[in-house]
Amino acid sequence: MRVAIVGQGYVGLPLAIAAAEVGHTVVGIDVDTNRVQGLTNGHSPVSDVLDSALAAVIASGNYDASHSFESISSADVVCICVPTPLDALGAPDLTAFKSALEAVGANLGPAALVILESTISPGTTRGLASSILSAVSRQTDFELVYSPERIDPANKKWNIKNTPKLVSGLTSEGTQRAVKFYSSFIESVSTGSCVEVIETAKLLENSFRFVNISFINEIAVFCSKMGIDVREVIDAAATKPYGFMPFFPSAGVGGHCIPVDPSYLSAKAREIGVPTRFIDLANEVNLSMPSFFVGKAEGLIGPLSGKKVLVVGVAYKPDVSDVRETPASGLIALLRASGAVVSWHDHLVLEWNGETSVPLAKDYDLVILVNPHSSVDLSVLDGVPIMNTRGGK
Repeated sequence: MRVAIVGQGYVGLPLAIAAAEVGHTVVGIDVDTNRVQGLTNGHSPVSDVLDSALAAVIASGNYDASHSFESISSADVVCICVPTPLDALGAPDLTAFKSALEAVGANLGPAALVILESTISPGTTRGLASSILSAVSRQTDFELVYSPERIDPANKKWNIKNTPKLVSGLTSEGTQRAVKFYSSFIESVSTGSCVEVIETAKLLENSFRFVNISFINEIAVFCSKMGIDVREVIDAAATKPYGFMPFFPSAGVGGHCIPVDPSYLSAKAREIGVPTRFIDLANEVNLSMPSFFVGKAEGLIGPLSGKKVLVVGVAYKPDVSDVRETPASGLIALLRASGAVVSWHDHLVLEWNGETSVPLAKDYDLVILVNPHSSVDLSVLDGVPIMNTRGGK
């Protein structure tokens, strides 16, 4: 098939490579011209895609990167994989999504299959997306499908090929065409009775994680007060072979999905007049975690004014360089508001918020572990008080 994938980030690029590897002719489209140039030169901007894998599909002639949407006119399949973050007020921001739909619609060829992979609220595929495509496209015979991304960066077990895929279209024909496309490189593809089921399933997956991370953060606060190790408590509970799933504490939730998807669910719930009290409370708990750890820091070393504090790991999770919605941001802000002199170390991020990573060293009053990468050698900090926001000694 001839495939155009709009957005060549952590979702779109792995999808493009997987499709190209099985023989589809893929154009990866991105509005970031620097990213396109890097891809053309064989440099992957995504940690889960090796330069060698990118070079191989370029050499095969099955992959090309472009900032132009013109190639969509000859595509059998068009996938939209652009960010749908939250705005400054915490509401869904569909700016990039709408722009992508307009550009795709304006260039759509006959009988094309359009697949949305971006996170959206239930009803968006049938409503907003269908309306925009119909308004700007000269074509009337396109099929529209929703198939949410399931990408977990740095996960060594689950990848795009062995993670089950969900699919549902506005018509049964569109659904079956999408199943055929994805089944060419994904082991398991499941369908839903309607597109709203799959849209909601995507939000349920990550809202489930969001609520349970919030719950374990509350348990972590309780264990701290009790003077017991929350990690040991979790390990003990996890010996039960049924009815329990381990979640782990943190300084808050971060990343491209877990802090974002529940807000898309809540926004739709408000629109239709349904309460989402669990999600609202979970958000409240997670937003309170930086304050808890600032208080804990003061309990360890006294008043923070003038104290040198090093935060280790500012990415949203270990072993990635992605800082979107990182819990380190709120923690660092509160530490500085308390007068602490804060530096941070993250050898995968290096530059963030106009600051640069500093080396690990002993000349700090306190070290706070937020999301330390597995390759970090903490023995360098021997003798410095360490507070682990992830639990454990």
